Amino acid sequence: MSHSALLIIDVQQSFQHRPFWQEDDLPAFQQAITRLIEGCRRQGVALVDVFHVSPQGPFSLASGFVQRLPFLSHQADVTLHKHVHNALTESGLDAWLREREINHLIISGIRTEQCCETTTRVANDLGYRVTFVTEATLTFPMQHPDGQIFTTEQLKRHTETVLVDRFAQLASVDEALAQLSQES
Repeated sequence: MSHSALLIIDVQQSFQHRPFWQEDDLPAFQQAITRLIEGCRRQGVALVDVFHVSPQGPFSLASGFVQRLPFLSHQADVTLHKHVHNALTESGLDAWLREREINHLIISGIRTEQCCETTTRVANDLGYRVTFVTEATLTFPMQHPDGQIFTTEQLKRHTETVLVDRFAQLASVDEALAQLSQES
């Protein structure tokens, strides 16, 4: 039994209905997260789909968009809904993981600097060992209040900078899968 779980955070159709959605980085993300999911499944790692749910708009259950992006076809071991930026505090995920003696989380999903980073910080605070797989995360350019635009690359590098050696180990898809192989 693996003591690891892959969190697939907010990879949901809701984002396609937000004004900031763009597909510039989608092909690379799609390839990376698909490889990560397939590799984790082969190694017996639990697959956890976590979807963000809001009362209204494209993230509401009534919208019909709170479902996987169409390129994903895996069978999750559990699917949970969250209403906050991290996947652990009110979704039931923490209890689900602890019941299965899972103590290592691999982070992937949408948005790198928001729900993925926040989940990583909370997971570390709760005592989990965390591997952050940046290439299996997706985000979009953001504008600072002063007007400066931060690119997806800048946002990802910032997230890596604040997480590494404090909250998580950084890994590529290949490195994360190799690490799992060594642990089994």
